[in-house]
Parts: sequence; C-alpha cells; structure tokens
Amino acid sequence: MSREKSGLFFVISAPSGTGKTTLVRKILNEIPNTVPSISVTTRPPRPGEKEGVDYYFVSQEKFKEMKDRREFFESEEVHGYLYGTPRAALEKAQQNGKIIVLDIDVRGALTFKKNYPESCLVFLSPPSQAVLERRLRSRRTEPEASLKRRLEAAAVEMREKEKFDCVIINDDLENAFRETQKVLEKALRKL
Repeated sequence: MSREKSGLFFVISAPSGTGKTTLVRKILNEIPNTVPSISVTTRPPRPGEKEGVDYYFVSQEKFKEMKDRREFFESEEVHGYLYGTPRAALEKAQQNGKIIVLDIDVRGALTFKKNYPESCLVFLSPPSQAVLERRLRSRRTEPEASLKRRLEAAAVEMREKEKFDCVIINDDLENAFRETQKVLEKALRKL
C-alpha cells in the first residue's frame, strides 16, 4: 500500500455518556473523506438505533464465531456485552485512503493503538463527573444498577486518558468538534 493511498485510523473514545457518538456523527457528516467503523455488539439495540448503521447486533454465539475466525481488529467486553471492530471493512477503507472514524471504548482504543501505532487516539472527556452523571441519567435508557456500573467504569477510564494522543473536554459540542478537527488535520499531516 503506497503512503499517499494509506488512510488514517482516527479513534474517538470516552466514558459512556460523554457525547462521543454525537461528536462522531458530526465528524462523519461534516468532514470529507471520513467513513465510520461500525462495531459488532451483543447488546440489544437502544431506541432509535439501526442495524448496520449504529452497530451490527449479533448473538453471543455469532460473536464468538466471528472472533474465532479472527474477523475483529480488537474486541472487548464492556458493561456485560461484547463489542468488536470488524477487520475487512476497515482494511478496505484504509487501502482506499479514507479517514476511518472509530467510536470504541477506552480499553478497545488502547488495544487498537498497540496493533496500529500510526492510529490517532482522541480521549473525549466530560467537564466533570457530576456532568457525566447528569448526562447518563437524562438518557433514561437503563436501570440504576447499570447506571452505577457505568459511572464506576467512567472513573477507571478517566485514569487512562494520558495514554491517548490528545484529550478534548466536551463541555460544548461545537468547541469539541473544532478541537477534534485540529487534531485530525495534524494527524493527516504526519501521514
């Protein structure tokens, strides 16, 4: 693969409820040459999520078969569900010189970086733990026990942010988007 045709893996990661998915959608809608990485998951769809757009929803058995066939770049268990980043579509997009935007959890992002050190990892941080809790509660998508697990996981994930290429605080979507654009432009210059 020639250097000029090589794409970029641009990974956005954050604790649940930080606004990662909203930011990723904005990136995909407003920045040319970006394509999404659509993860595979065993969790049930949330209201409004679509198969093949937000995720590929599969059974535990199907996920295990895919993992056994080494169809994932990386896979992790998060909040009791399995998530994996499919390999074939990403390799094709990279070979076509695309910017592949990955929306994956913190552990998955760090695993990805070990395998693809040329990737650019962005840690999206909430302004505070209190704001994060308010955002998660306002979703009203899960029971209290699950919400508590997500908040505990967020505290652990926040300790990993220094391992990322950059940290962007999502206190305002437009500001976070502008900062993300700057990081992306810098990463593209390094290719």
